[in-house]
Amino acid sequence: MDKMKNTIIVCCLLLLSATGFGQSFQDTLARIENAMRMYMPSNPGCQLSIQRNGQIIYSKAFGLADLERNVPMTLTSKTEAGSVSKQFTAAAILLLEQQGKLSQQDDIRKYLPELKNYGAVITIEQLMHHTSGLRDWGAVAAIAGWERTTKAYTNEDVLEIVAAQNSLNNIPGAEFIYSNSNYNLMAIIVQRASGMSLAAFTKKYLFIPAGMMNTEWRDNRNRIVKNRAIAYQLTPSGYEILMPNEDAYGNGGLLTTTEDLLKWNDYYLSGKFGTPSLLAKQKEVLPFNNGKLNDYGAGLFIQQFRGQPYIQHSGATAGYRANLEYFPTQNLSIAFLSNTSQFDTAKLRLANMLRDIFIAETSSSASNSTALIEKLQNATLNTYTGWYKNDRDGMAAQIFIRNNELYIDNALLKPISNTKFTTASARWIEFMQPNGFSNLIPDRDTIRYTKVETPEVTSAYLQQFIGKYFSAETNATIIVFMKEGKLAIKLKPNVEYTLQPTYKDGFNIMGFGGNLYFQKDGKGKSYAMKISISRAGNITYQNVK
Repeated sequence: MDKMKNTIIVCCLLLLSATGFGQSFQDTLARIENAMRMYMPSNPGCQLSIQRNGQIIYSKAFGLADLERNVPMTLTSKTEAGSVSKQFTAAAILLLEQQGKLSQQDDIRKYLPELKNYGAVITIEQLMHHTSGLRDWGAVAAIAGWERTTKAYTNEDVLEIVAAQNSLNNIPGAEFIYSNSNYNLMAIIVQRASGMSLAAFTKKYLFIPAGMMNTEWRDNRNRIVKNRAIAYQLTPSGYEILMPNEDAYGNGGLLTTTEDLLKWNDYYLSGKFGTPSLLAKQKEVLPFNNGKLNDYGAGLFIQQFRGQPYIQHSGATAGYRANLEYFPTQNLSIAFLSNTSQFDTAKLRLANMLRDIFIAETSSSASNSTALIEKLQNATLNTYTGWYKNDRDGMAAQIFIRNNELYIDNALLKPISNTKFTTASARWIEFMQPNGFSNLIPDRDTIRYTKVETPEVTSAYLQQFIGKYFSAETNATIIVFMKEGKLAIKLKPNVEYTLQPTYKDGFNIMGFGGNLYFQKDGKGKSYAMKISISRAGNITYQNVK
């Protein structure tokens, strides 16, 4: 049936040759099929569905849903959508507000009294837009040694982890720091405000009205789900199963199909969600405390690509990968779901390839004028080299010269003037200062880095940090020890990571993706260690004497 359907859709495409994409449809189809060649028939696969002007113009499944049983991926194989799921949790909150059962301006402690009072109100609205400052629970769990997929976490576990945190990533409303905690807590709020689980509420008010008959939540990892695609990762020895193995959901956990995701796009974008329509609320972007606009709406990124507006969210949970996006100018929706993480690189990521196919690069975005770029001398550049410390979370950045050019970590800094630099991505613009620099994220934020001392790394220098450190925030102990002449840490259950020296008293955690620095007393003895990783900053571990 799926093969027949695929054939019908492809034929329909050929009839729609006047696509307005700036190329013949035959060329468009050939480029799509060429991009899909990496999904081999005997390997984990994917679903891809594309809709334009209300009509599905391409829908096809590739590869296998289950390698052990040799089950093909079909258009009805339920595949986990990762963080694409967040828009459904946000939609539930918006609908509850419309029903008069809560307000986005409510203090979250009204529904979650277990949480600490951080001296500033955190609202449901700030949870939705990732400005709450609450640390990501998965990052905290990873620091404790039990990263996601290693334990069967529930939303109740998430609440316990978040409730144990003594501080925030940021002042509520000040910054966008993506945190899954926000959406797990929203799932709990839905249950406490409505008397229904998020799974039951969304089935009644979202999935059934939108016609999403192949969609449900993974709120019970042991439930039998017919037609579920198993998730995999590619290792040096071959494919291995990599399933979420958790009941925590709301942040992710939606089991669905690409054609059901297109139905959802149709439903809310046509104004059918909510009475009256809640579309404006879904797309609403709000200012930070500094007045600059956040580009994250109700579980949706509201952004631009090559000068065109688009609404999108990607997803990644265990071995699953997902993407759902909509281009209003072309009335074009693209839904993608996969049960393998092996192509999760910028070069191979299918969503990037599809955007290149459908959204032409404009002359203004393609050109990169190099006029007026000042050639700086090494004598000037040398004044900028060294180690810098992020004033907020202690993350290290190294500025150095390579081939007479300045780099920050591995990113080339292109000079705009003697004191201003930008990277190739144009998202980081560096304003160098005598004792530091400011990392400007255009139209969003400014992060200050201070220049710090570079240590002389000797055995004696490293040994001063040896000890046992405990954190009530993670309920875990980290042992710092010497191994083969290098400093290392041991996390539960028995995992070791080497520490790479950065600035004085600071280290990168190699293979973990984080940074730590030690705090010392007046006698130079280390009394505490602060760890920061993406989405969770400054988790404190005290030296256990």
